[in-house]
Amino acid sequence: MNQVVDILENLIRMIVSYWDIFLIKGLYYTLMLSMIAVFFGSILGSLLAILKLKNIKILNIFINSYVELIRGTPILLQLYFFYLVLPNMITFVSLSKFVCIAISLVINSSAYVSEIVRSGIQAVDKGQSEASLSLGFDHRQTMIKIVFPQAITNILPALGNEFIMIIKETSLASTFFIGDLMSAYRTVSGATYLVIEPLIFVGLIYFILTFTLSKIVNKYEKRARVSI
Repeated sequence: MNQVVDILENLIRMIVSYWDIFLIKGLYYTLMLSMIAVFFGSILGSLLAILKLKNIKILNIFINSYVELIRGTPILLQLYFFYLVLPNMITFVSLSKFVCIAISLVINSSAYVSEIVRSGIQAVDKGQSEASLSLGFDHRQTMIKIVFPQAITNILPALGNEFIMIIKETSLASTFFIGDLMSAYRTVSGATYLVIEPLIFVGLIYFILTFTLSKIVNKYEKRARVSI
């Protein structure tokens, strides 16, 4: 019992003294990494999905290899790879640790998003595309005006879940100490010699973020099912 009381007291003192490291710097970098990864990952993933649906053999081989390689290797390995390789590949500009990690997360997210978008588009009844083409719409108009609006119903909830996954995966970025929540944990833990208390607080922040987002995603999914 006394140990629990000590932990709570230390936790309160730590929050009062270091809340800005967690809630300003750590939370900022975590959310920035997550939003960059999902935003640019969605753009790249959507492009890959559209190209794959064109059924061009060479493109499909490349895209399938890309997706399987990214999905079949640990994200920590990818973080190390891009962190170590990118600065040597791109020598005309200095890349910060944050940029290297952000690019790695974008690449990782794009592989998953491409499958989300592809399956969302293919879930739309082919008969609607055929009817659209028979009415004089070209392929591009059919995709923009008929297919995509319906596919978004399937895609957006899955993208919300991808955002939640990316938020949790950014914790691995602390390996490179770029200022995210787990980096904040390591900073405060080193300054206070506390291990459990900062870990509890960081876990609570992650839980609030992911729980809130999951509720938003679930709410959207229910609305989408009603509207279908």
